[in-house]
Amino acid sequence: MHVSKTASSAPNRRRLFARTASTVIALATAGVLLSGCAASSGTTAASGEDADYGKLTVQLSWVKDVEFAGEYFADSKGYYKDAGFSSVNLVAGPGATEALVASGKALVGISDPVSAAPAIVNEGAPLKIIGTTYQKNPFSIVSLADKANILKPADLVGKRIGVQAGNETLFKALLTVNKIAESDVTIVPVEYDPSPLTSGDVDGYFGYLTNEAVTLENQGYKVANLPYADNGLPFVTESFEVTDDSIKNHRPELEAFLYATIKGWKDAIADTEGSADLAIDNYGKALGLEREKEVKQAEATLPLISTDETDANGLFTISDSLIADNIATIAASGVTITADKLFDMSLLADVYADHPELLK
Repeated sequence: MHVSKTASSAPNRRRLFARTASTVIALATAGVLLSGCAASSGTTAASGEDADYGKLTVQLSWVKDVEFAGEYFADSKGYYKDAGFSSVNLVAGPGATEALVASGKALVGISDPVSAAPAIVNEGAPLKIIGTTYQKNPFSIVSLADKANILKPADLVGKRIGVQAGNETLFKALLTVNKIAESDVTIVPVEYDPSPLTSGDVDGYFGYLTNEAVTLENQGYKVANLPYADNGLPFVTESFEVTDDSIKNHRPELEAFLYATIKGWKDAIADTEGSADLAIDNYGKALGLEREKEVKQAEATLPLISTDETDANGLFTISDSLIADNIATIAASGVTITADKLFDMSLLADVYADHPELLK
């Protein structure tokens, strides 16, 4: 990540397996009262009519850059307020999202299935994913086009790949699904800054299509990408994680959140310049974000968010086939879980049934 102005020297939120799972289960008490959300007033879910859900707290997965433009639009345009929330607290990450959601400190946390599954399986954390922003994860092995030029899994053989400590398991899963022996690749420990790639210390770098790759291109480098999603590890990310208790006892609030956030992301998709403005001038103002990078990052996320399936079924939906792909990816990482233990798409189905105009 660009270290000069983007706060990317902070701990990497692409941490997937670097959780302290015991913290999750310790905080996940049965019937926990959601501190960031008032009791439902009994109004129609997501309508906002006479609803009083109190304060909405959302734990973001990363710092307040353009990545959360949909949430910024939903807040700044009053969609959350119209849906029944008196105020909104978008909490910057990175953080122990599973623990924070399980403890009731956030109604919703933005995470991913590969992070949620170990907490559920290994520690019994009462969590579910109810939708996702990214249909395709942006993980990639980033390389320089005029040097290693890693474009297919076979290109990894004989290369030095920079991988952060919290991401080694996922990188090894990439090798496994592509039948590449770990001994055929040299894993080089790196931090969360791609400078080892430009200095020649590594041939490839575990990064994001929408972050490190964009940063390097802005610095004048020609970049090659080996996307995980297109090479055996298709899983969603920037997913909305909630507790089983909130699904049971705070369903109207969750549906109101989904309704307002869908509206926000429809605006963000239609206005990448405006997305960058909200991040730079408002929500991420303290970070000193660079406009060119934020605009390019917003543009780079569009094909990850809006697909043929979301055009047909709506933003945040996850098809049955994509859920199956996620379960297979998680299995490749060493965790076995069934779809019903990880996903609950019924809330989103209710939102679209009540608000078919969102599909337009």
